Amino acid sequence: MRRFFLKGQLGPTVTITGPDAYHINRVLRMKPGERVTLIAEDGQAAIAVIQQVEENCIQLCPEEMIKEERESPVKVSLAQCLPKSDKMDYIVQKAVELGVDSIIPVISQNIVVRYDAKKKAERVSRWQKIAGEAAKQSGRLQVPVVAAVQDLAKLFQHIDKESKVLLLYEGQVDSTLKQVLRNGDSRHYTIIVGPEGGFSPDEVQLCRSMGALVVTLGPRILRTETAPVAAISIVMYECGDMGGE
Repeated sequence: MRRFFLKGQLGPTVTITGPDAYHINRVLRMKPGERVTLIAEDGQAAIAVIQQVEENCIQLCPEEMIKEERESPVKVSLAQCLPKSDKMDYIVQKAVELGVDSIIPVISQNIVVRYDAKKKAERVSRWQKIAGEAAKQSGRLQVPVVAAVQDLAKLFQHIDKESKVLLLYEGQVDSTLKQVLRNGDSRHYTIIVGPEGGFSPDEVQLCRSMGALVVTLGPRILRTETAPVAAISIVMYECGDMGGE
């Protein structure tokens, strides 16, 4: 069943406008009497019947509340240093599918791409749209927020104090992600992933000084678009709901 996220709460009647209304009307060509799943901002879900279809406005009536357990019991935030080309599109999509709570694009010393303020805003808007599409596809009950682009030096100002911060670094040999997860009991992790050129020693030291745990994923060096997928999967498997009970 098609799934749509609402900007607001469920009520006796619901109105969908904008791109979703266009998608329902022009792309899906849905008619009155057909049903969709609606997800409110508070995570409540309901099956709703389409009552009226207009050019840019869809009227629906929720008829049955449904209870879904789709969100992970562990909260994972991804702080991803900006990669080249459209790799960030892929990273956002897969991170959302795997269950992340939020994504923070990060500027670090060795990134190749450089965006001005306008381009940053355009990119964040694009990534937020991709996050929404991935949330629909994967049956999520919330759309993870893609934050504004942050400098690595200021990143820790935007990280929840309850979050355990993990910096992935190929130069680390003594502490593995698996060890940290199995020896800890945190329910909130922030994973920092570097760009194609990796982190400089000064950046690693900066993150250490701010409380980050520097860990390795293993003996092989992964691409910047592979590392977050691997790390999120490991955290979700060890601490979350990936793999089932």
